[in-house]
Amino acid sequence: MAFKVNYNQQRAERDRVKAARKIEKQKEREEEVARRKAAGLPPSDEPASDESNDEGGEHGPAKA
Repeated sequence: MAFKVNYNQQRAERDRVKAARKIEKQKEREEEVARRKAAGLPPSDEPASDESNDEGGEHGPAKA
């Protein structure tokens, strides 16, 4: 006679694999950030700030 299917055990195993994959991916991202910092390159995730805009905008001085 075959064993009864244990869905909770199967789900727990899938969750363990998923968590391990997530941790590995995060570790790779952190290593990439460390490499970029060591090389002196700007991070690719953040857009470069545009400080050449002197029109005032929301945060600049108000023009009368």
